[in-house]
Amino acid sequence: MTKLGAGIAITGCGSAAPKARLSNDHLSQMVETSDEWISSRTGMKNRHIASWEETLSNISAEAAEAAIAMAGISAAEIDLIILATSTPDDLFGTACQIQNAIGAYKAVAFDLTAACSGFIFALITAAQFIRTGVYQNTLIIGADVLSRWVDWSERSTCVLFGDGAGAVVCQGIQGSDRLLGFEMYSDGSQNNCLNLSYQGQSKPLIEDVTVGSGTYRPITMNGREVYRFAVAKVPEVIEKAMFRANITAEQVDWLLLHQANQRIMDTVAKRLQIPEEKVLSNLAKYGNTSAASIPLVLDEAVRQGKVKPGDIIAASGFGAGLTWGAAIFQWGK
Repeated sequence: MTKLGAGIAITGCGSAAPKARLSNDHLSQMVETSDEWISSRTGMKNRHIASWEETLSNISAEAAEAAIAMAGISAAEIDLIILATSTPDDLFGTACQIQNAIGAYKAVAFDLTAACSGFIFALITAAQFIRTGVYQNTLIIGADVLSRWVDWSERSTCVLFGDGAGAVVCQGIQGSDRLLGFEMYSDGSQNNCLNLSYQGQSKPLIEDVTVGSGTYRPITMNGREVYRFAVAKVPEVIEKAMFRANITAEQVDWLLLHQANQRIMDTVAKRLQIPEEKVLSNLAKYGNTSAASIPLVLDEAVRQGKVKPGDIIAASGFGAGLTWGAAIFQWGK
């Protein structure tokens, strides 16, 4: 157990993606579209797609092991695992499978579902366990295999989504806290703008008793409404988190947004007056990987040497629910 009031540091990161790639040109062979149409509207060029043999737990474990190695600890030292996902291998939860796969035998593990906001929500949740002195070493994973739930004949959605996983290790430290500020919001009145809903039919059991029997239908989205929501709410939530962190946009080294659409990221950066060169993006390579997108970008930027210890990062996730949130943190100890 850590000391009550401990600070928080993000000390390791890792990522993983399925082997197969699906390019815009590949998609143009499947639906009526083109590389120019997709890239000009979304900024996407490729996305990684899991085969039937690849599982969410597999790619999550790979990302987790890389993050643990960077943090310089062993899996046996992890106290808590939070898996942010909307596409578990098991509807009862997949975090425990990852716990077993990486050998984190003393860790408690559970799933958290908040769609594309999931990683931010999970990071903030894990931080509270550290701040209250309950746990020392936490592993936060954002992972999704959205290809399972895409209608590959629907042009407006099938071009957007890819599969992947990203992870960070968050540790308790004495001294200054590296999680500088955060905000989270939800608005269920707009749930119909983006969902992956259960669709059942009545199945009689005995007289006067029926149950619903069915499955989840593919992702549906009102792209125009989601765009309006994102460009309005994301700058606002980042500004509120920066206020809590007592910093200004000029002090932000990197803007790290959920990789949903390049137009959204450009508009948010412009409204915050953060220059283009400070916006982290790998959208062209991976597409929208939901809860995985933020830690995927972070891991690449750290390993490329772009993000350095002490850098201030303004991160924001937003998506289905509708949910949105922001976290301002410094990378490293």
